[in-house]
Amino acid sequence: METTHTTIDIKTVHECNRCLGGKTLHPQASLINLERPGWKGVAVKFEFYAILLFEDKAAGDGCCCGRRYYDFACATMVFLTPGEMFRMSSTNTLPDKGWLLAFHPDLLCRTSLRKHIDDYTFFHYRKEEALHLSQRETATVTGCLQHIEEELHQPIDSHTATILARHIQLLLDYCTRYYERQFITRENKNKTLLSKMEHLLDGYITAGQLQGGHLPTAEWCAGQLGLSAAYFADLLRMETGKTFAEYFQFKRLHAAKQLLLQPGNTPARVANRLGFPSVQYFTLLFKKLYGIAPGDYRCSVN
Repeated sequence: METTHTTIDIKTVHECNRCLGGKTLHPQASLINLERPGWKGVAVKFEFYAILLFEDKAAGDGCCCGRRYYDFACATMVFLTPGEMFRMSSTNTLPDKGWLLAFHPDLLCRTSLRKHIDDYTFFHYRKEEALHLSQRETATVTGCLQHIEEELHQPIDSHTATILARHIQLLLDYCTRYYERQFITRENKNKTLLSKMEHLLDGYITAGQLQGGHLPTAEWCAGQLGLSAAYFADLLRMETGKTFAEYFQFKRLHAAKQLLLQPGNTPARVANRLGFPSVQYFTLLFKKLYGIAPGDYRCSVN
């Protein structure tokens, strides 16, 4: 473990156990009961996957990890990738009460979870985009952690890594379900965010910024909304069923219809203004979506 004035860098699961009072039952996985770790003010960096589960009152800041009145308030979960920096608040590195599940990427070798761990996009969410659980959801998650702890207390054999990985994957599958539920309970908030996104994209198009193929990215749009790119992508998919590229392509073609109605706007001029690489490509996409070539559409309306 390395310590600086601003960061505690924990490199192994064993170091994590030693620092937080846990027992090393397996060198690559541990479930640690957090009982006032005593780290104040600095950030912590785990060089392995880390999942935090804690009661909201354990945060000490009143409003925990982005929780609002429309969220459940029984418990909160935060998911960290290896090497990610984390600090609970300005005064606490970790919550005073809760659980920390730590597992090294090497544990997943030769398991199905290794192929699918990147599918759990919430590992790339910000702390403020944490998962907030109901009482029933908390009980289910706690049950998953208990199964992991039971397996950790078994003698290590050729089946240990597979069984641990399956328990962890089941936990992550439940968290996927609960995050989707959270998007539903945040429906009104999400509509506000999508409205802001529409305003951003309309301004981008109107300002002529698409000329030369300078298209807005999902990362840019997420940053403008104060969201992580992963959370923004999942929110957009939940609300519209589309990726950002698909959504913006549809919006760009809709803008093309409006521009074609204006006098003097030929398909070539519209294609150039909206950043399409060629009028032929623009025509192909327009016809595919609307069933008519842009030139024919312009003539039929005018």
